[in-house]
Amino acid sequence: MRAPILVAAAGLALAATAAIAAAAAGGLPNIGSPKMTAQPVYKGYYDHHIDTYLVTDVSSKSQAAAMHVNYSAELKTVKGLPLQYFVKGRAAPGQLTVFGSEPGEPDYNPLWEEAWVTWKAGIKPVLLGQDDQINALAKKGKLTVKDAHVVLNAPILTVGK
Repeated sequence: MRAPILVAAAGLALAATAAIAAAAAGGLPNIGSPKMTAQPVYKGYYDHHIDTYLVTDVSSKSQAAAMHVNYSAELKTVKGLPLQYFVKGRAAPGQLTVFGSEPGEPDYNPLWEEAWVTWKAGIKPVLLGQDDQINALAKKGKLTVKDAHVVLNAPILTVGK
């Protein structure tokens, strides 16, 4: 009777050790084999360099349909996110979206609160490449920043230099 119990206990100990080793190694069990697929990626500025990102989900039905991504009403309930700025209307040549953070920053999150930037009448648009630049120009009355009440799941894939 003792031998089967010892064998079972040894088996459990071995299984537990293997599970702990896999977890410690950062392994993700049972996720399957990766398959390479093509997905549309976009570019945006952070601190005047260009990062590449992917949009997977959005809290706006119309944006989800236009971008062919998932609609998620639940995303709209998430608060305290970094801003992603989008210039609407007139813009400087080469204008891209502007991120309020990126991987490696303490406040980075792949979820973004969408903010719309609009240049005021009579002001010549300049290339916007940094959130601090946008906020300074808004304080000077040259542009406006409006909360779009839209949340994007758009992880940054590569950070530029």
